[in-house]
Amino acid sequence: MNSVTEALGMVFAMGAVIFFCRAFPFLFFSRNSGVDGKGGVKRLIDFAEKIIPPVAMTVLTFNIMGASFIADLRDGFFVLGASAVTAVLHLWKRNFLISILGGTALYMILCRL
Repeated sequence: MNSVTEALGMVFAMGAVIFFCRAFPFLFFSRNSGVDGKGGVKRLIDFAEKIIPPVAMTVLTFNIMGASFIADLRDGFFVLGASAVTAVLHLWKRNFLISILGGTALYMILCRL
């Protein structure tokens, strides 16, 4: 068992690591000119801003769909139906908020029935 001072030391050390991990991108990428003076870092950030959000959403979507079918087949079909409604709403209205709220509402209704 750890003593109180060891526990506090671990808490402060973990807090410092988390703070550094959160602050590091802002400190490192604060200059727009880039490391090489030709905008190398800025081009990297622009590329990441375009690529990472769709990739992250795709990975999360496939993850939840696969997990729902593994957990319960009925729930998997609910997720699939709500995802299809979300896609159709987004293609129709081109509004993220409407499509996400519509798909989520349908999923909640299907789960409660």
